[in-house]
Amino acid sequence: MTQTARKGSAHEAPPLSASDISADTLIGAIPHNDAGDPFPVIGMDHVRFYVGNAKQAAHYYSSAFGMTCVAYRGPETGSREVTEYVLTSGKARFRITGEVRAGSPVGASVAAHGDGVVDLAIEVPDVDKAVEHAREQGAVVLREPADLQDDHGTVRVAAIAAYGDTRHTLIDRSRYDGPFLPGFAPAGPLFRAKPAHHPARYFQAVDHCVGNVERMDEWVAYYNRVMGFTNLKEFIGEDIATEYSALMSKVVASGNHRVKFPINEPAAGRKKSQIDEYLEFYGGPGVQHLALATNDIVASVHAMREMGVEFLETPDTYYDTLGEWVGETRVPVQTLRELRILADRDEDGYLLQIFTKPVQDRPTVFFELIERHGSLGFGKGNFKALFEAIEREQARRGNL
Repeated sequence: MTQTARKGSAHEAPPLSASDISADTLIGAIPHNDAGDPFPVIGMDHVRFYVGNAKQAAHYYSSAFGMTCVAYRGPETGSREVTEYVLTSGKARFRITGEVRAGSPVGASVAAHGDGVVDLAIEVPDVDKAVEHAREQGAVVLREPADLQDDHGTVRVAAIAAYGDTRHTLIDRSRYDGPFLPGFAPAGPLFRAKPAHHPARYFQAVDHCVGNVERMDEWVAYYNRVMGFTNLKEFIGEDIATEYSALMSKVVASGNHRVKFPINEPAAGRKKSQIDEYLEFYGGPGVQHLALATNDIVASVHAMREMGVEFLETPDTYYDTLGEWVGETRVPVQTLRELRILADRDEDGYLLQIFTKPVQDRPTVFFELIERHGSLGFGKGNFKALFEAIEREQARRGNL
């Protein structure tokens, strides 16, 4: 395995100042007029995980992903069925939920799917208007609009169904100044202070959330119709294919591009694709990976590797001609090679990205770190190298 570059290496790129880069810039958001939007959104509110042990999962994301615990609810706060930890990194917010007593929906979900993402919660300016439009367009409303209140104010919430057991909670927190939601108490860090040479944050926002489904076009049409999302990108045919497997993907996005959902489905191939593997082990459609926007991917990869996060390996041959087609980037090719970071360029600019291995026992959910420099894409030029790397891991698991 290639050794990563040391802190202070001559190949290191100069760090970027997080204070000079907005979250909208990091995730490629664009100006948008909500006036004619039937389902306007503010952005991603939080990502909710159901897990077998919330305390241990929260500790992992705190230590390995550098997140900060800001809120908690459990038996000590009056929650008798579940324990929850809320962790943040910039505008990214994870809600980690585990059951306290057997027989809860949390436990049933973990038994069926393993640890996974159950809710891609979206902040909206008007919950009732959003639900009304969604219902008119055929969405299943899982939770009618209701107010949650405590001494910090009022939060309006509702929820609609998405693919598989995934849901979208819709949240208006404009009248609330508490740590997360009513019922949650402020909480302190779960992990010792980060090492001094680590960045203050490893990532600053959720860039996009990828879903694996069996009928991609059906769900693309759902987001077009129910949430007013537009089609941003499309990858079919030879775009995402290797010698053994293939998949198809279409990306839907809110008008402001603050919420982006690539939707994948398997395509015919000689062997089992990564989507087939996911659908088998997750037990149906669900969230495959979360892309986390960082302003300094080099520093983030250094820190996360040091804390035990495993990333996919990319062969040396990928980097032999990388500079010829990707051009000059903030990070020298030698540093990209040492850290196994991928690069891609399109008509708008370039991006840098790297993918973790699955972060739980089942080969399901994993993460991406992405650093955008103008590019609004998803690394099309890297698809072959990425999916060949995933296939090598599938083969090691005996699932290819």
